Amino acid sequence: MLLSIQALLAGLIDYAGLFPPAALDMASAVSRYASYRKGETNWMLGRFIAPVARLDEFEKVAADHLRQDGAPWLLSALGGGDLKSDLEKVAEFNERNSGRAVIDTIEIKAERAADIEHAMEMMPATLTPYFEISIAHDPGDLIKLISALGARAKVRTGGVTAESFPSSLKLASFIKVCADEDAPFKATAGLHHPLRSVNRLTYEPDSESALMHGFLNVFLAAAFAQSGMSVERLVELLEERSHEAFQFDNGSVTWRGEMIVRGQLRNARSLLAIAFGSCSFEEPIEDLKKIGLL
Repeated sequence: MLLSIQALLAGLIDYAGLFPPAALDMASAVSRYASYRKGETNWMLGRFIAPVARLDEFEKVAADHLRQDGAPWLLSALGGGDLKSDLEKVAEFNERNSGRAVIDTIEIKAERAADIEHAMEMMPATLTPYFEISIAHDPGDLIKLISALGARAKVRTGGVTAESFPSSLKLASFIKVCADEDAPFKATAGLHHPLRSVNRLTYEPDSESALMHGFLNVFLAAAFAQSGMSVERLVELLEERSHEAFQFDNGSVTWRGEMIVRGQLRNARSLLAIAFGSCSFEEPIEDLKKIGLL
């Protein structure tokens, strides 16, 4: 395994098996996550994503796994409409499951600056908040606020409809502002495949297809944005479809004459581009194997 690939992919995938298009029941999602923790690619696995409203269900289903596993499970909770209640439920969950599981991040939708400011007034120091914001219009002011308050951003990179996928320009602009403002972010939805490509939107046999963003494109774009790459060039990177355009070795990654070294990748992953949520852990790995990166 090349060290640059490890730096780029370590802890990259938050498991969101409860959500479309997989939409697994809790027992299936928990069982799969438990098996992924023990698999040979567990170094790529991030947190288990669960709505706050389903934490009681998670505890019942996961009880045996939590008793048997060694290190505590890390979870990210999706907030609902009542943040005060959500924070109380998260605190109660963490107290009940001390040493077995811990929720250390919470994901909240926010439309306005006031939403973010109000949420941060209630946020305990033990939780890292991600604010999901729209990038349909310039999100620069919200990203600046998120950074100033010590929070993180969340961007939706796809969904189960073609309209759910933002343009490369909007996504590149979001990444560039996050890099410039030192605002860490995570992505969610539509990043099952390493490279930009046309794929089916769901797992149904009659599913429509759409042009999707690739997670290699997105996370390499973040690393290059942190090193000063322009939005125009980031758009080109996000739209790259050839795996042969990326050359990995132990010390660096090169894309069409542009290079970043392993230390920059580690820095980008720890301080800027944190993870992406995926309802499949296996599909991204299978695709990485197909193009020879695993």
